[in-house]
Amino acid sequence: MADPLGLINSGNSPLRPTGPTGINPTRPPAGGIPTDANGNTFKDVLLKSIEQANQLQQDATQATEDLATGQRTDVENVLLATQKADLAFRALLSVRNKVQAAFDEVKQVRI
Repeated sequence: MADPLGLINSGNSPLRPTGPTGINPTRPPAGGIPTDANGNTFKDVLLKSIEQANQLQQDATQATEDLATGQRTDVENVLLATQKADLAFRALLSVRNKVQAAFDEVKQVRI
């Protein structure tokens, strides 16, 4: 059986060359740390998405308040801002649910 992830027999093997530190240079280190210094981790991408969703929510709230106070008359742009904020929130909620389901599945694994 093949080992597509390189998890089996991860010691010094002639099939998997290692660097001077004994670490396989083709396999990324554990913990989600990218091998490229300029690469983004999952945490960075998630935080950026949360910030963007928060900004969209603030824009929608401001647009709604401006419409209510009479500073704005373009209802379609207010609805568009509200829909964008709703869609961003639902997408983040979906990601959270998937991560929670994956965590629950990992908790069920018996060692």
